[in-house]
Amino acid sequence: MTRYYDFILGLIPLALVSVTAALNVVGVALSTAVPLGAGVSVLLVGHALFVNGPVDTASSSSPGSAPNSGRFNSAD
Repeated sequence: MTRYYDFILGLIPLALVSVTAALNVVGVALSTAVPLGAGVSVLLVGHALFVNGPVDTASSSSPGSAPNSGRFNSAD
């Protein structure tokens, strides 16, 4: 099952190559098209990190409590 981050990982190089190629075909110089394509890729990474950031859903500890590392057993 593909999820949001799987799509983002595929879109990053796709955006870089396709935006650069499209701008180059339109007539923009390659030295300008590459940074613009990279800018689109950076926007995708920024969206994945800051707008729709990863969330740790596997954590069962309540907020404010220290996580248990599991190295020491307090029942002994």
